[in-house]
Amino acid sequence: MDFPSKLIESAVEEVAKLPGIGKKTALRLVLHLLKRDEEQTQRLAETLQAMRTNVTYCRKCHNLSDEELCSICANRKRDASLICVVEDIRDVLAIENTAQFKGLYHVLGGIISPVEGIGPSDLHIDSLVERLRSDESEQVREVILALSPTMEGDTTAFYLQKKLRPFKVKISTIARGVPIGGDLEYADEVTLGRSILSRIAYE
Repeated sequence: MDFPSKLIESAVEEVAKLPGIGKKTALRLVLHLLKRDEEQTQRLAETLQAMRTNVTYCRKCHNLSDEELCSICANRKRDASLICVVEDIRDVLAIENTAQFKGLYHVLGGIISPVEGIGPSDLHIDSLVERLRSDESEQVREVILALSPTMEGDTTAFYLQKKLRPFKVKISTIARGVPIGGDLEYADEVTLGRSILSRIAYE
């Protein structure tokens, strides 16, 4: 594809690196930005820069946050006796959209996958254990393993169950209303909400 401008070509190359966006879509987006007011395009650029520079991870649960603690961990109205363990931040958003869960979260940052070279040490498992071990976590009654029902998800859940067994907490997993082989982020809100409410003890 020949471009009339090297600047446009560079912009298309960068936008096309985003997931699900090809060169043609990237070109449409770049041309759209050129048609907008310069102030609007500038605000977009500044917003993206601020996001990349200032968004951090919650020191407690590893969710995305603007502060040291995310808005969920900092909310005293949340039920601190429940910790829902998820694979990544998209799962937190999916569960929050159901409005069925009022506890706290712990984001692993992935799941155990030997094929991809991801082991337990690559995930936020030690910090989860530390949350249960610390004095302030004596109130935790239940840990919900809300992981995608795939082979890797089940492997991770089994590993976590063994790691958490020494603690006096109930370990449960979400009910299998979520289809086997599916990802939580693609489950509809009703099914995901019922899965959370109908969780079962992990065995």
